[in-house]
Amino acid sequence: MVLRGSDALAVPTKMGQSLKFESNDSKILKWESWDSNNQLWFNATLNLEDFRISNTNDSEIGIRLVQILKAVRDQKSNFLREKGGTVKTHLEFDRHWGLGTSSTLISNLARWSEIDPYKLLQNSFGGSGYDIACATAKSPLIFRKQPFEPHVETCEFDPPFKSSLFFVYLNRKKNSREAIEAFKKQNIGEEQIAYASKLTRAVIRAHRLSEFEQILNEHEDFISKILGLVPVKEKLFSDFQGAIKSLGAWGGDFVLATGNEHTPEYFKNKGFKVVMTYEEMLR
Repeated sequence: MVLRGSDALAVPTKMGQSLKFESNDSKILKWESWDSNNQLWFNATLNLEDFRISNTNDSEIGIRLVQILKAVRDQKSNFLREKGGTVKTHLEFDRHWGLGTSSTLISNLARWSEIDPYKLLQNSFGGSGYDIACATAKSPLIFRKQPFEPHVETCEFDPPFKSSLFFVYLNRKKNSREAIEAFKKQNIGEEQIAYASKLTRAVIRAHRLSEFEQILNEHEDFISKILGLVPVKEKLFSDFQGAIKSLGAWGGDFVLATGNEHTPEYFKNKGFKVVMTYEEMLR
C-alpha cells in the first residue's frame, strides 16, 4: 500500500551494510561483496569507461550492478571517470534474509556519489523508497511516497509490550521486483489508501498488546483481500495463539509474531530456526 501513497511505519534494523572505496590510478573498478560470515560472495572487474564487465563470478548480479552504476553516472556524469579502484561492501546480516541488501547498497552509492538516493532507486530497482529512508535512519519513522519527494517524519514507537514481539524468517527470500510488478496491476482506491494509513497510525498509538494484535489481524485481512492471497498465519501457522503479520512483500522474508517466552520454541519446532527478538532486530 505504501507504493500507492499510504502512510507506513518503518523501523530501521540494527544490522546494515557498509561500503568502502579505495582509489588507484587504474582504469578498472574491482568490486567485492562480503557477507556476514566474512566470505566473498560476489566479485567483478569492470571497465571504467562504460562499466563493461571483464570478469565476474555471477553474471546476473553483475548485470544488475552495471545498471545501477550507469544510473549513478546518469545523475552525476563525472562519477568514476578519472580513477579506478576497489569497492568492498560488507553485510552485517545473512544476505538471504531480505533485510535490505539492495536498499542499503543504493543508499551507500548515493551518499558516496552525492546524488538523490530515491531517484537512483527509481532508476534501478524501483519500489516505494521506505527502505531507503531506513538505511540512514536512527529511529522509527512514518514514510509516505509522493510524486516528487517522499514525506519522512520521525515518530515515537517504543511499545511497552516489545518483549512480546518476535521476527521469524520464513526460510525463503521474496523477489521484491516481481512483487512490485504484480502489485502494480491491482486496482487500489483512495478509500483503501486512507484505511491503510489509518491502521498505520493506530499501530503507533497502541499501548496494549491485545489492541496491537487486533490491528495486525485487521491489516492482514485487509491486504489478503486486495492481493487474493491467504494470510501466512492461516497458511502455515493456523494453530498459533498470537498474531502474525507479513512484512515486506507477502510470501517471504520475515514475519512479525506476537507471543511470549515459548514463542521461539514454537517456530523452531516447525522448522523456522531464525527467530529474533525486537531488541535483537530493531534500533
